[in-house]
Amino acid sequence: MTELVAVDIGGTHARFALAAIGAEGAIKLGEPETLRTREHADFQAAWDEFRARQGGTLPSAAALAFAGPITGDVIRLTNNPWRIRLAELAEHLRIERLTVVNDFEAVGHAVARAGAEHFVHLAGPDQPLATRGTVSILGPGTGLGVAHLARDGDGGYRVQATEGGHMGFAPLDTVEDAILARLRERYARVSVERVVSGPGIVDIYRTLAELDGRNATGLDDVAIWKGGLSGEDELAMATIERFCLALGSVAGDVALVQGGFGGVVIAGGLGYRIRETLRTSGFAHRFALKGRYEELMASIPVKLITHPQPGLFGAAAAFAREHLETTP
Repeated sequence: MTELVAVDIGGTHARFALAAIGAEGAIKLGEPETLRTREHADFQAAWDEFRARQGGTLPSAAALAFAGPITGDVIRLTNNPWRIRLAELAEHLRIERLTVVNDFEAVGHAVARAGAEHFVHLAGPDQPLATRGTVSILGPGTGLGVAHLARDGDGGYRVQATEGGHMGFAPLDTVEDAILARLRERYARVSVERVVSGPGIVDIYRTLAELDGRNATGLDDVAIWKGGLSGEDELAMATIERFCLALGSVAGDVALVQGGFGGVVIAGGLGYRIRETLRTSGFAHRFALKGRYEELMASIPVKLITHPQPGLFGAAAAFAREHLETTP
């Protein structure tokens, strides 16, 4: 039995949990602790708080998933001001074995290892994800995470993190033209995560309000999501429907670019919260709306991963793959 600390650092939250990996590779997570990143000066401060909550002692192994590209010695998180120096990390944390991955690389490991009970069907044929080929993974949250999983058909796999959330936003109708025009007032280049992310709901909402001749200033993303999901705000409900259309378009584009014909997985808490709307909205239509490739796109199973902590579970799986497994 190998014990370690699993950590999933995003733009808003830092999630920690103790994990245990059995001799057969089974991963067991302890109760997670969620800390707000803005309430801690840096990663070390958050780590120290978690250690204090665990009685002052932690295992000497860790798996860390960070929301940002893992390149060079300094990790700069995309939507978080923390900076992490890899060369000093193990020493400062008192760690002997360390795995560091991108947060969506961790989600990719979770997709590879999670059982069928942790997936629900969203669109396309109601069949399992392919055991051979590429599976595309994306998840809207504070930003938009994108990765892909390549399976060899014999249980082996490889996960590749990407920065696909920063590809350009491509409108498909006049409403999306208006959303793009609004965003271009602030950004020289509008990426898809400016639209398909938790905070992106604000610009969709304000655009719809403007087109409808309403005043929609003052509401933040939390209020819009709450009003739309509860059914208390009709404009917010329409905004979430529009969000689902855009997410469908982006998910289809990602599958085409990555060759994710073995399946597409939507990940993250936001996707789970809107799962029913995704099923009933135009998400599936937009996913398949790719001109000459509509038939191919309609043949791809689209799933939602429902594991309660895919980032933590996946970080532990990445650690197991790096330190405990001998298969490629």
